[in-house]
Amino acid sequence: MSESPAAKGLPPVDVNEYGGKKDGERQSMNRRLFMQLVVFRSPPGRPIDGVTRELLDGLRKREVHGVVYADTMDPRSAGLLTWSEDPAHFVDRVRPLFSEGALLDCELRDDFSMIGRTYATGHEPDLEFVLLRRAIENVMHADYGWHVWYPLRRSGAFAALEPIDQSHILREHAALGMAYGQAELAHDIRLACHGLDARDNEFVIGLVSSTLHPLSHLVQAMRKTRQTREFIAQMGPFFVGRVIGRSGA
Repeated sequence: MSESPAAKGLPPVDVNEYGGKKDGERQSMNRRLFMQLVVFRSPPGRPIDGVTRELLDGLRKREVHGVVYADTMDPRSAGLLTWSEDPAHFVDRVRPLFSEGALLDCELRDDFSMIGRTYATGHEPDLEFVLLRRAIENVMHADYGWHVWYPLRRSGAFAALEPIDQSHILREHAALGMAYGQAELAHDIRLACHGLDARDNEFVIGLVSSTLHPLSHLVQAMRKTRQTREFIAQMGPFFVGRVIGRSGA
């Protein structure tokens, strides 16, 4: 059950995601997509290119959908992004990839470990697309070869604001992101990671584009929004990845 009746004296619990109205009915869904980024470094003397080729072969052989990145900032590191509606996928299907072959001796970069789940804002015209397909389409788009991933945490002061004030602040932030998207400069993936992140972050953000500069430009522009100026307590670290291969559709 996604919604449970409240016991006497307790608040109701509802874990559904809600979108805008469709055919006169408010959309609701108790499904979401989980995405995980794992970054790893090859051992000295083992070229990272051979490791990533083996990883891509393993993904395709096991029919695991994912994106493999060259780490722009570390010549010996690479990243793997995978996704599933079932978080057990990362334990049962992804983790075994790092238990054999060239990946067995790689050093996992826990400073860049990220996992999150898609969520709705309550206004989406197509809730299923936003929750289950939009993020995949963005990361798998053949023209978007540059991806930047980072976590963030808002201050407690934001949660204390009235809902109408929160809405105005988020609308400014969203409008800026939509402007970059409409101009085909940058597209985003927004994931919630409350209780999933070792450093108590709340969100994981992915930015994708055909070129790197607009992604940096968008982050710079976001600094001027009220949300970032006043209510972001922590951002980063930033993983800058160049797509070197994809597995799946």
